[in-house]
Amino acid sequence: MSEADAFPTYSIVGNNFGFLGRPLRADAQGADVAVIGVPYDMGTSGRAGTRHGPQGIRAASSNLRWEERRWPWRFNLFERLDVVDCGDIVFPPGESQAMVDALEAAITGHLVAGRKPLVLGGDHFITLPILRAIARHRGQAVRMVHFDAHTDNEATDETRYYHGSMFYHAPREGILDAESSVQVGIRTEYNYENHPFTVIDAEQVARGGVDAVIAEVREVVGNGPVYVTFDIDCLDPAFAPGTGTPVAGGLGTAQALPILRGLKGLDLLGMDIVEVAPCYDHAEITSLAAATLGLEFLYLLASQED
Repeated sequence: MSEADAFPTYSIVGNNFGFLGRPLRADAQGADVAVIGVPYDMGTSGRAGTRHGPQGIRAASSNLRWEERRWPWRFNLFERLDVVDCGDIVFPPGESQAMVDALEAAITGHLVAGRKPLVLGGDHFITLPILRAIARHRGQAVRMVHFDAHTDNEATDETRYYHGSMFYHAPREGILDAESSVQVGIRTEYNYENHPFTVIDAEQVARGGVDAVIAEVREVVGNGPVYVTFDIDCLDPAFAPGTGTPVAGGLGTAQALPILRGLKGLDLLGMDIVEVAPCYDHAEITSLAAATLGLEFLYLLASQED
């Protein structure tokens, strides 16, 4: 595959640097973390545009490059962690199954090589093929910390590619351990009587505080391997206007970031950041929030040495 074929969406003409200025190349040999873009939004139910999320997040991440150490961390991230941006996965336009196959193959390849994925979406449907690849590689169901305004477990068998039903299908496929997974920031309707996940809704976060949320999250997921998925609409539209399904009353970045840091020490398998739609953004607010969340996750991985 040529360099041009490897990066059809994110141009590298005159720019050989990707997320956070890291090297942009298809070959991530020797790296600890692979950043992967998934320019896909055919699973959306609201406003489309998240196919441009990877571009927007990468561009905004340039604003995070000037600090040698990111507050409140006390070390230089890239002295501990080798991160490579592998560009966007390649699939024919309009071919959802081709995207699924390409993404599962990409994640599997990185896992086999010992690399952890940081995936930039794209709509939230992309988490399902990621979980499939991770569960298959590990031979066990995955635990999950899920930040979102929506539970995304709508009971539907009619729509194969839909960003509102991944977590209905994943437990039924045996790839997600719902009892040891938690959803944070929820503020939309769901089946209260028969819901398989622990929910910490947005009002609980506001009333109980960050420390209580961290304690409950850690109690639910325990010491097992855990995947982190962050739908940017978990944040209040004041902090993330650039998304397809904004819901008022969400978390602020001053809440979300310390909750994410509170996962330090867990067996973190990877992370995706999804539903960023730059066409609805203002002053890169949403893209910058997403890039910052990705940076914090990298610090979490690097802090395992402490």
